[in-house]
Amino acid sequence: MTDIQQQKATETPSKKLPEITVKAVILAIILTFVLCASNAYLGLKVGTTISASIPAAVISMGILRLFKTSNILENNIVQTAASVGEALVAGIAFVLPALLILGYWHTFHFWGTLIIALLGGALGMLFTIPVRRVMLEDKQLRYPEGTAIGMVLKASEKTDADLKPLMFGGLIGAVISLFQNGFKVIAGSMQYWVVRKNIVFGFGLGFSPALLAAGYIVGANVAVSTFLGVLVGWLIGVPILSLVYGVPHHLVSSSAIANAIWAAHLRYVGVGTMLVGGFWTIITLFSPIVRGLKSSVAVFKHTKVHGSGSIPRVERDIPINIMLWCVGAILFFVFLLLVWILSQQHLGLGLFEKLFFAAFATVFVLFAGFLFSSIAAYFAGLIGSTNSPNSGLIVSALLMIALLVLFAFDLVGHLTHARSIELAAFVIVVTSVVGATISIANDTMQDFKAGQIVGATPWKQQVMLVLGVVVASFAIAPILQLLFHAYGIGGVFPRPGMPVSEMLAAPQAGLMATVVKGIFSQSLPWAMIIAGVVVGVIAIIIDERLKINGWRLPVLAVGVGIYLPLSSSMPMVCGGLLSFIVNKTLEKRLGHRAFHEDKATRHNLHRALLAACGLVAGASIMGVLLAVPFAIERNANALRLVSPMFANKADIIAVIVTALLAFWLYRIVVKKRR
Repeated sequence: MTDIQQQKATETPSKKLPEITVKAVILAIILTFVLCASNAYLGLKVGTTISASIPAAVISMGILRLFKTSNILENNIVQTAASVGEALVAGIAFVLPALLILGYWHTFHFWGTLIIALLGGALGMLFTIPVRRVMLEDKQLRYPEGTAIGMVLKASEKTDADLKPLMFGGLIGAVISLFQNGFKVIAGSMQYWVVRKNIVFGFGLGFSPALLAAGYIVGANVAVSTFLGVLVGWLIGVPILSLVYGVPHHLVSSSAIANAIWAAHLRYVGVGTMLVGGFWTIITLFSPIVRGLKSSVAVFKHTKVHGSGSIPRVERDIPINIMLWCVGAILFFVFLLLVWILSQQHLGLGLFEKLFFAAFATVFVLFAGFLFSSIAAYFAGLIGSTNSPNSGLIVSALLMIALLVLFAFDLVGHLTHARSIELAAFVIVVTSVVGATISIANDTMQDFKAGQIVGATPWKQQVMLVLGVVVASFAIAPILQLLFHAYGIGGVFPRPGMPVSEMLAAPQAGLMATVVKGIFSQSLPWAMIIAGVVVGVIAIIIDERLKINGWRLPVLAVGVGIYLPLSSSMPMVCGGLLSFIVNKTLEKRLGHRAFHEDKATRHNLHRALLAACGLVAGASIMGVLLAVPFAIERNANALRLVSPMFANKADIIAVIVTALLAFWLYRIVVKKRR
């Protein structure tokens, strides 16, 4: 037994509290479904999700407090499972809709989506088992969300948790979303563009409460980086591109012209920037991953010699032999899935070649899945799950498998346009499994950190994580199908005449489809991608210089600012700048040291964070609820209360409501309290 294990064994209380109970399991299932649904909408709308662990923990505390026999470990078990809903939907919604965009799927297949999510999610949890100890014992990794959850759970044992900001924020977010996306009384975005001498210039804003709150949560660094991408792309790039490639005069409005230039040219600059960010992520984390693997091997040898009983309860994982058998079984089913997909395609491959491609891709899932999952777990500790660049890791995995498959197919077959689409779809399925693995690993490490703080049993957490994966897998397919029929996804609509303004952009899935289709059809606009690569390299150089002073310029956030439409990026920028203003106001009032130590200030900041989480959850859940009448009526204007002539007034109302919302968040923190 190591010194660390001996110390933890003596510090662990001998009293064992119930962890996996009937009420905890039922509550976990319900919260998993709700958080899965809300983040599916957010992920498809803007290409990001918000870590659900904190809201799940707070809601769990509020509900379980109604039972006399509830305890802190039950609360932790609930949030452990419930947070999987957000994590798994991110991995699937970021990749799988690319099959719609490629035209390979025309709707979401229930069993196909379920199996991909289930296999990838289970692998993600299993891959974190051998790296859990070394990651949690690394002093450089703070696990901000996991630490916050653990401290909130411990505090709940002594005092009542304040649920008002979370609930009130949820109510406000839901009401604004209803009037915005349902009744159309509040504008969702506002753009002003003009065309002068074949040059297009202007700007736009978005008024989504969920995205404003998301920007507040991710903070100033990401907001500044995203805004830099907006400046480079929309304020500088659009005028230059309109001058170089010309203005599509067949479009009626200046806004439509600007967005057409973005779709045809500018977003590929964002693709190039994000690709650089993905590769840079791998390079910077290579050394920590090697150290983690060496430590995991040492722990495995210790367990094999002395047995699992030599490890304290609070350090006991699912036995490594069971973990390895489960990984082997899952990989076998991945192999069968890929063989079945190849059998449905017309690639001109013989049986042996199909088996070879399926086996090759399965081995890729094993090694790339573990590598990228370890990197994602490291990011969770370094900057938190919400800020982790999972999309960059997924894009990197996509590029690797796409280039390998293209090279292998060139050896055995002739690539036609139809075959290129089918190969691209095959790559998307493989990447979806890896993407789910990455997202689950990233979120799981926060749960393990919270469990470490409260004294949970790791193997019980891991069992509940498997339950969360199963529940979320069954929920994802019908939710994605519902959202697709209500709004359309990534430029693909289930029926003609649907409004483009209401469409779920699915930027991450669009990125995946763009990259993989371009690789196989050799149709990528390389000039734009290379320009994005240059922007990414410059951002990396600036980021390395800023590290000295404690600031960061995440290159992936810069790429997101270029890639996303203004209606999606600008609310996040405004939310991040609001977070910066709040912190600077308090720091100026209290002084630097008091700002970081004052308990009342920490409490107010936590209340604002809960309110922001509530806004995200409320607005996102309302988006899912609105999808029901929209899908039934097959019209996103089914609940509209005003005519299109009300548009100017709706813009004014949106500006006022957004300003009041920002002021409310500001007052929660800066208002002096006893």
